[in-house]
Amino acid sequence: MEHELVHKELSESIIGAAMTVLNTLRPGLDEKLYENALVIELKKRAHRVDQQRSFPVYYDGQLIGTLIPDLIVDNLVIADPKVVTAFSETHLAQIIGYLNITDLKLALLLNFKNFKLAWKPVVR
Repeated sequence: MEHELVHKELSESIIGAAMTVLNTLRPGLDEKLYENALVIELKKRAHRVDQQRSFPVYYDGQLIGTLIPDLIVDNLVIADPKVVTAFSETHLAQIIGYLNITDLKLALLLNFKNFKLAWKPVVR
């Protein structure tokens, strides 16, 4: 999968960390386990990782709720681990919402379902 990546070096490091996690744990686990392992692997690679950070969502000046992306790496990229057959329009819509609320430019959907990591960049 070749893409022109925003934050190329950081993106490659996140994808490499995800590959290491998948190669170590193998497919078949719960999404949260891959997320937690990815936090460990990213920190080993000297990245700052915010896990489950809350972002308030306002409408017409009033708080209507919060969005909670899985991981934000180095305050630049949202990393969203999944265990799904394939990425869906719902996944893309959700991640675009995260990008809009966080004002970040790049998110990486990471799929740990199979032996080969699948990933998809989403750019705002």
